[in-house]
Amino acid sequence: MNTNAQLIQSFYTSFQNLDAEGMKKYYHPEVHFSDPAFPSLQGKEAGAMWQMLIQSLKKNKDGWKCEVSNIRASDNEGSCRWEAHYTFSATGRPVHNIIDASFKFQDGLITHHNDSFNFYRWARMAFGWKGALLGWTPFFKAKVQATVKNLLDKHLKAA
Repeated sequence: MNTNAQLIQSFYTSFQNLDAEGMKKYYHPEVHFSDPAFPSLQGKEAGAMWQMLIQSLKKNKDGWKCEVSNIRASDNEGSCRWEAHYTFSATGRPVHNIIDASFKFQDGLITHHNDSFNFYRWARMAFGWKGALLGWTPFFKAKVQATVKNLLDKHLKAA
């Protein structure tokens, strides 16, 4: 396993252990993160997002599991698949999200991290019938994005 593949493995080992500080140390200070819920985070926002999510997971560890597979990396880029099993805190519903991650590296750190997953599938699990009915709409996705951005802004102000 090359150095960047080990970096990806270590990043997710920290996540499995609910260690936000461990995760943040693998990010470049100017990292760019994106996923369907958080479409564009820069620098400390990305680390704060993981910290916020882990704080929520620590409140209800039941069902928490993170599995990582297919780690691949070169000198500049990498990828993996990770699966998160957790209880969605807003609704108490169980979620099994399947995420494909891609990375770019510089100076032994992650400079770009993009997670992609089926937002509609996630919304159906996380929100039940509301997610099944509305989760495919741009309006619903924008509402989720605005809600989590507001939560992240509050988290950053409190830190």
